[in-house]
Amino acid sequence: MTLGSDVRALLSQALTVYTGSPAEDRLRAATARLDEPLRVAIAGKIKAGKSTLLNAIVGEELAPTDAGECTKIVTWYRDGLTYLARVRSNGEVKQVPFRKEEGAVDVDVSAYRAEDIEAIEIEWPSAALRKMTIIDTPGIGSLSADVSERTHAFLTPDADEPTAADAVLYLMRHVHSEDVRFLEAFHDDEVAQPSPINAIGVLSRADELGAARSNAMETAARIATRYRSDRSVRRLCQTVVPVAGLLAQSAQELREDEFKALASIAQAPAEHIAELLLTAERFISGETTVPLASVEREHLMFRFGLYGVRVAQALIREGATTSSAALSTELVARSGLKELENVLMSQFAERSDVLKARSAIFAVESALRELPAPGTEKLTSALERIQASAHEFAEIRLLNALRSGGLKLREQEEAEAEQLLGAEGTRPSARLGLPREADAGAIKDAATTALRRWRARAESPMSSREVADASEVLARTCEGLIAVASQPGGADSLVSSAGTQG
Repeated sequence: MTLGSDVRALLSQALTVYTGSPAEDRLRAATARLDEPLRVAIAGKIKAGKSTLLNAIVGEELAPTDAGECTKIVTWYRDGLTYLARVRSNGEVKQVPFRKEEGAVDVDVSAYRAEDIEAIEIEWPSAALRKMTIIDTPGIGSLSADVSERTHAFLTPDADEPTAADAVLYLMRHVHSEDVRFLEAFHDDEVAQPSPINAIGVLSRADELGAARSNAMETAARIATRYRSDRSVRRLCQTVVPVAGLLAQSAQELREDEFKALASIAQAPAEHIAELLLTAERFISGETTVPLASVEREHLMFRFGLYGVRVAQALIREGATTSSAALSTELVARSGLKELENVLMSQFAERSDVLKARSAIFAVESALRELPAPGTEKLTSALERIQASAHEFAEIRLLNALRSGGLKLREQEEAEAEQLLGAEGTRPSARLGLPREADAGAIKDAATTALRRWRARAESPMSSREVADASEVLARTCEGLIAVASQPGGADSLVSSAGTQG
């Protein structure tokens, strides 16, 4: 049995017990959720760039990003067969008119009071949304307490309610105490104890660090690295990734007329352009021989930001890019979007079954807690068996113990343990620190070597009980990797259930 089949059986058993009760709808929703794409919420303080990042990930402008607080209502973006918008209000979901000509989707909610709208749902055919449903949330720390409360209520509901999102991208400029408090609250409903596996920190608007100089992203990368080694951040987030969201969004939609405008800047004397690009205000309003009107320069600044304009014109000047397509590719690469997408795939998408299983288990826990009833003894026993025996959850508990400082290993051992537990991706090659293209033989050899090492650590009389138990979990992970590598196509398998093999 796999974790997925165990959880489905658990939900089926729970429905048998709770059919006709107030818990039935919640359990049926949890069952349906297992077959949906992973739900990833984007959260952060106001003007952190949440909607801009959403558009960059989808590769199309869907969420509004105008000045002011754009997202005041929790908004779901799902893949669909056609284009439509719905409003969820007072327990009912109704289709509503919308328009999208140039720019974001504009949903007509004039028939509703804002305080009565629970959520807006937008269906949009999209390859990115087939992989995950993305949920845009109102900014934390809004001047309107009601607006901020919607995000807190959605991601950190009461103890009896499961969180609607499976995972969260949390945007921050710098790590403040309010950010830490929010992430701690988001983890309150975790299975067994808090875990970093369902949160990724995003150092947003990273290009604005270091005064948007040409090395701004390198500066942001160093800051992100420092946060990744900070114990208070590590225990709440898998990793921290720097992203220039505006540049990522605009670069993917780079138009030919914008390329020509940027090329005209690159043709001007370098010393003149360096002076013109000292500040955004000077670029827009300063005197220049560049054949672009102030309104055209303002458009470039609005679309690409100061960093984006500086880098784009430099790439054209140096001959590194000679077409709009080539410039688009290079700017996207420099925005950090590809790194974030890789992290999303390796940390969220590859672990989606585990993340969704955790959400389903919480739904069953809530029903048992709220509605004790005859026949729940067997259900409780089945729930406890899954929580105790599922190796995926043992890995999560161990990763949390390592990240929080609750378990002490030697420095080299700790790094290897986190990697084996999937902190850098759950593919066999990623867990073992091998190249992505490593074949099954290389994976089996590396896993066998690691198994011997962790088995010896578990059996050593010098190991404490906690270290021995942790080593047993890691040894079982290695056994699962060996089993997967021994199967046809083992090198390409995604291991979210390594310890359940064989």
